[in-house]
Amino acid sequence: MIDVTPALAISGLTFAYPDGRQALFGVDLSIADGERVALLGPNGAGKTTLVLHLNGILHGGGGRVEVAGLPVTPRDRQAITEIRRRVGIVFQDPDDQLFMPTVAEDVAFGPSNLGVHGEELASRVTEALTAVGMLEHRDQIPHHLSFGQRRRVAVATVLAMRPSILVLDEPSSNLDPASRRELAGILADLPVTVLMVTHDLPYALELCPRSVILDGGRIVADAATGDLLADRELMAAHRLELPFGFDPSFRR
Repeated sequence: MIDVTPALAISGLTFAYPDGRQALFGVDLSIADGERVALLGPNGAGKTTLVLHLNGILHGGGGRVEVAGLPVTPRDRQAITEIRRRVGIVFQDPDDQLFMPTVAEDVAFGPSNLGVHGEELASRVTEALTAVGMLEHRDQIPHHLSFGQRRRVAVATVLAMRPSILVLDEPSSNLDPASRRELAGILADLPVTVLMVTHDLPYALELCPRSVILDGGRIVADAATGDLLADRELMAAHRLELPFGFDPSFRR
């Protein structure tokens, strides 16, 4: 029998912050293994809150989150360690993830904390840096790199964990056009399930065949990215705007 367990399954997820602000209202979302999905929505929609539930950073509300059938249960230390290996989050600011003396040490940090050492650890570092085109910079100080290079190293720190799901928070933000294009090429070749949080709608169209719009803590649309971006009324209703002159049908 073919295994149809989704890579990510969210059902009835609700969450309120300690000040009483309700951020999520019964979110349901399923992502198949190998799918690439963009998470779109205006500021304050609940996107970051949702993402932080995927590996148990936030918890305590209602509903359920499962990664490949495994429930995200922060109170079970062994289980949450495995979830955090499987779900890799690349944050918007690469400096949040780079703190070691060299690039290679940053990339090795996560796997080494899981008990990976010796040749296996060296292999993971080489593999991850090669995947993002940064192997030749392995001995450099991370903060001497350009912003685009640091973002690629941040991706490598997550890839070294060999996750099954890669979550990207605004991956194209603050990149120059060349760095933006180079990162797109790298992300397109990664053999993992991708959930990409972005305001860069052309980037979503380029990299993610499917998009979900989250607004007011609820999923309000879930369809092919090109179809969503071409729906002007839907876009306007949720404060999403394409760049001037961009035709979303061009790549459909």
